[in-house]
Amino acid sequence: MKFRVFVRSNWLLLSILLISVLLRLGAAFFLGNEVEELPGTADQISYHTLAQRVLAGHGFNFGEPWWPATRAGEPTAHWSYLYTGFLILIYGLLGPNPLAARLIQALLVGLLQPLFAYLLGERLFGQRVGLAAAAITAVYAYFVYYAANLMTESFYIVCILAAIWLAIRWTDRMRSGASPEMLTPALLGLVLGAAVLLRQLFLLVVPLFFLWIFLGDRRTWRGLLLSAALIALMILPFTAYNYARFGEFVLLNTNAGYAFYWGNHPVYGTRFLPILPWWMGTYYDLLPPELLHLNEAALDKALLQRGIGFVLQDPLRYVLLSASRIPAYFMFWPSADSGTISNLSRMASFGIFWPFMLYGLLRAVREHGLTLKPPSPLVLVGSFALVYSLIHILSWALVRYRLPVDAVLVIFAALAVVGLAQHVPVLRRLLQVNA
Repeated sequence: MKFRVFVRSNWLLLSILLISVLLRLGAAFFLGNEVEELPGTADQISYHTLAQRVLAGHGFNFGEPWWPATRAGEPTAHWSYLYTGFLILIYGLLGPNPLAARLIQALLVGLLQPLFAYLLGERLFGQRVGLAAAAITAVYAYFVYYAANLMTESFYIVCILAAIWLAIRWTDRMRSGASPEMLTPALLGLVLGAAVLLRQLFLLVVPLFFLWIFLGDRRTWRGLLLSAALIALMILPFTAYNYARFGEFVLLNTNAGYAFYWGNHPVYGTRFLPILPWWMGTYYDLLPPELLHLNEAALDKALLQRGIGFVLQDPLRYVLLSASRIPAYFMFWPSADSGTISNLSRMASFGIFWPFMLYGLLRAVREHGLTLKPPSPLVLVGSFALVYSLIHILSWALVRYRLPVDAVLVIFAALAVVGLAQHVPVLRRLLQVNA
């Protein structure tokens, strides 16, 4: 009886989750059991190959020279250990079957991403906005596309949405007068740790979460220590593993130096190009020949130093180059340089919804405000979008690097859609069904 009541009262949300899963499963079947380079998905070849190498007993290395500058048989830490582990688990149980991994990932992400979008939208602006946020997330073309590709993007986005929701839930509980508890901070630490293991860049964002929570209620300091300790414990085994293989300290992954060096190389002048065109050579060609004898970890550190040197040598060029990354980061229009899949995905996601995101954001600020004492949830959401965007604008900008921001801004697009739907009788009635 309780299950029937639940289904009857939440049929719209359940329908949205079903549509989300079906779309992503359809994308998985479309991509099939082959792993090939499609627009924006070259990394899946590396993850697929690396997982098979580990299962074959070779460890974390490749059998041939590999991106970015890793020699055959030498250790690599360029790729997410956690996501590689996911593929190792699936391939170990079901054989090297990419379609099986795609389907499992599509099912999990298809349920979790719109669910957390709903929870966030419902908490910030009410149930109607939550439902609209889940619906937009379900059909957002980029989310559907990447949910079926063997890459970190989808799980990473789910972790970010879950972390924001847990942070808000924690502060809500504290402000209600409840006594401090350890379950929520423990869950938050695990989710933040998972996000870091999927993409180490997220370490730069973790302090933003902690600062927002602490300013909201200083009694949370014990819980924050627990969260921080769990993140450290999740990273530590990989740090030790890296030291054993490279003979030097590598916190987690070896990719920040490569990205910052290539992203700020003088070859660009003051105009950044997201993908290096053929007439400018290859990324490998841009590497200093005198450094190529170094292993992956040592080369990553040396390149970071060179990249910082580019900035210090000509700060004005760096400012202009960073400004030129803004259009590449927020690109929503079709391009002759992009394939059909890229253009369609771009237009059927950010291309449609960015005006709603912008309008919803402005409406949220006008109607709900950005209180700073204590900081409102909108401060956390808005700060995340801003800080995360700045990190890429100041280093290396690609459209797919913006997707976590899209996932958060969907909440504001939903606010705009619900506001506009009040003027359309059919949509107004639909939104009132589950209200």
